[in-house]
Amino acid sequence: MRLGRRIAIDYGAARIGVAVSSVDALICSPLATVSAGETAINQVVELILEQSPIEVYVGLPLNLQGEHTKSTTDAIALAINLQVLLQCEVRLIDERMSTRAAQGQLFASGRNSKTSRSLIDAAAASLILEGAIAFEKSTGNQPGKPLSEFDA
Repeated sequence: MRLGRRIAIDYGAARIGVAVSSVDALICSPLATVSAGETAINQVVELILEQSPIEVYVGLPLNLQGEHTKSTTDAIALAINLQVLLQCEVRLIDERMSTRAAQGQLFASGRNSKTSRSLIDAAAASLILEGAIAFEKSTGNQPGKPLSEFDA
């Protein structure tokens, strides 16, 4: 397992969740939720640069049949923009059901989705990150897909 922090992004039209791993990839934690809008990319880049990650994973929101949607196109565009602005590799990770799973975890902890919207996105990013790290630990391969596999 490679040493170094990793960042995961859960892109949404309203909010962008960000999570970070420890250097040894043992702990994944929600880092922040950024409101989508004109300054969002700059805020996300600032958060990423503060962590000096070896890799950034952007959740790829496919529909349940594995097909692309408008959100998929937007997430790919975000990943491409991040790759231009960062010194580390940006990869796309299938994130189907991560938001729903995060909602379930928060509900189980006694929170409802109405009062926890900003937490849900960062928690979903944390789930994406946990899945990516688990994949790398079990296979020894880089998780996700490189941006070169996607058309902008």
